[in-house]
Amino acid sequence: MPNLNDFGLGPYEAFEKYVANPESEFLESHPTARVEKLKRLVEEANTDDVEDIMLIIMEVFNQTVTPIPEPGNFYTFVYNAKTPKISYDQHPLIACVDLLPWGFRGLNFHWQNYRNYTWEELAGQLYIVEYQELDELLSLQYGKFLLNK
Repeated sequence: MPNLNDFGLGPYEAFEKYVANPESEFLESHPTARVEKLKRLVEEANTDDVEDIMLIIMEVFNQTVTPIPEPGNFYTFVYNAKTPKISYDQHPLIACVDLLPWGFRGLNFHWQNYRNYTWEELAGQLYIVEYQELDELLSLQYGKFLLNK
């Protein structure tokens, strides 16, 4: 990990400099750096629009993506359900509990319920969320609840 004195700055200013640099080793080694960056970007955007918030989350978490989740880990992603006349969360935040041939099952924190997710309906990668980042993501209330037609 880089030394905070490397910049000739105080600890807070050095922290800000590390957080601002997406290539920083600090982001990998400090458990709250991404959350601090996320909070700052959401505050600067001055929005409560769920689409804008999800885009900011995707920007901040774009260094930790995976095409396939692992049970026991946390993820957020964009999802477009195929089942007609079903309510769904287009921006789920989940704890993956099972991996299946057709997709995966997860506890959706926005719904507070288990949901199934199929591979074909994923709109891209899954963004890996660390345990210590869950509270901040939950506080953003970025779930987008839709009724499929």
